[in-house]
Amino acid sequence: MDIDRRSFQLGMINCFAEMVAVGVKSLAISPPLKPEEYDDIREASEAIVEGSGIRSYLERSLLVTHLQTPEFTRGKWSILYFKEPETLDAYLALKERRTRLEKKGALTEDATQEISREFMRLLSYPEDVIQGKIRGGGTSDPYMLET
Repeated sequence: MDIDRRSFQLGMINCFAEMVAVGVKSLAISPPLKPEEYDDIREASEAIVEGSGIRSYLERSLLVTHLQTPEFTRGKWSILYFKEPETLDAYLALKERRTRLEKKGALTEDATQEISREFMRLLSYPEDVIQGKIRGGGTSDPYMLET
């Protein structure tokens, strides 16, 4: 299968932007991007955001949760897509909470699970999917077509 990576990434971004714009998701995340890949798609991503009437935020270190393995996004950037500023505020608060707990040596498995739940709820995941991800302990990554 011959699909160029840039088009694949922008297709995913366009789809997620539409889901946020019509209210299916409150928060969506771009595929993990190497910094040079971000530079290559930034302008198109911004055009998609403007055309969709939503907002975006460049996240250089995505919150680590049971959504996926830490290796999935390590060293990569993600673009967060959302409509309401409160959604970004809630994400940043979760990230700050995890950082505070880590610094105090108080990041327990229960705390990680709760942060994971709240993050996946922001992503509008159904409760049964959230529970499955929590039970899996962040040991699987979303499927990504090789390009």
